[in-house]
Amino acid sequence: MVKFLIIRFSSIGDIVLTTPVIRNLKQQCEEAEVHFLTKKQYVGIVEQNPYIDKIHTLDKSFSELIDELRQEHFHYVIDLHNNMRTSRVKLKLHNVSFKFNKLNWEKWLMVNFKKNKLPNIHIVDRYMEPIRFYIDENDNKGLDFFIPAKDEVDINTLPDNFRNDYIAFAIGAQHATKRLPDEKIISICRKLNNPVMLLGDKNDSIVAEKVKNAIGDNIYNACGKFSLNQSASLVKQARIIISHDTGLMHIAAAFKKQIISVWGNTIPEFGMYPYMSGKGSEIIEVKGLNCRPCTKIGFSQCPQKHFKCMNDIDENRIVEICERVFKEVE
Repeated sequence: MVKFLIIRFSSIGDIVLTTPVIRNLKQQCEEAEVHFLTKKQYVGIVEQNPYIDKIHTLDKSFSELIDELRQEHFHYVIDLHNNMRTSRVKLKLHNVSFKFNKLNWEKWLMVNFKKNKLPNIHIVDRYMEPIRFYIDENDNKGLDFFIPAKDEVDINTLPDNFRNDYIAFAIGAQHATKRLPDEKIISICRKLNNPVMLLGDKNDSIVAEKVKNAIGDNIYNACGKFSLNQSASLVKQARIIISHDTGLMHIAAAFKKQIISVWGNTIPEFGMYPYMSGKGSEIIEVKGLNCRPCTKIGFSQCPQKHFKCMNDIDENRIVEICERVFKEVE
């Protein structure tokens, strides 16, 4: 038996993006026992994963965590977070460890000087690099997300006009500059002829209610009303997904959904675009802005005050894609 500890503390999307590493390692490395270390609030993302033998959580003192991990006698540590805290864990465990390249220097050059030295490689494939010695090749089956049976949402419990088909629109984002302005979301939803389900957490519910009040029964505000797994079930049952760069976008990719991903101040070239998503998926962005990307993460407001990266998004293109998809199933 060979024991591996994979570390990824956060967040939703980043953890989902580690699932090909988990699956490939478990299936291709003979007698592999795979453990996963994450923050307690993210356990639900991986607890149903059949390729994980044991989950460890960062919800106790650091010394208690290290004592727990030392008792496992790992052979190898795969660090897919690569920060100061994970470095401390590796230092204390004294195991052979591997980490992925975060490309911080290349991202810094792109943000500050718009010099693109970024490799044309998705972050999943960078995650795979530390385990190349233990597997034959990437199985290319994409991302995994496993929903507990109890969290599968019965579509017949939704309003009548959402029981046949709907568009799922993940309206949230960790930072404001990665999210369409409220009026832009309303404008897009108003142009869509099919029912639109707004997905997000409770922090997005005010905006979602604003959209619903502006448009009416063609909108269903699901923000904050469902757990993450239940929201994943709603994504799985949708015809098409519109999403900012957020965790639900990666969950949609795990289900091979057709995704319209909308990008603001960050860029797909950072390697976080939908991985092996459904046929017809498309990236929507405003190219040619000399201020973009303005950061590798996000801001609370546009540093240039004009927010052209989102205000100038081609909403008609989003509508055209959705209309085409629904015509194909008629």
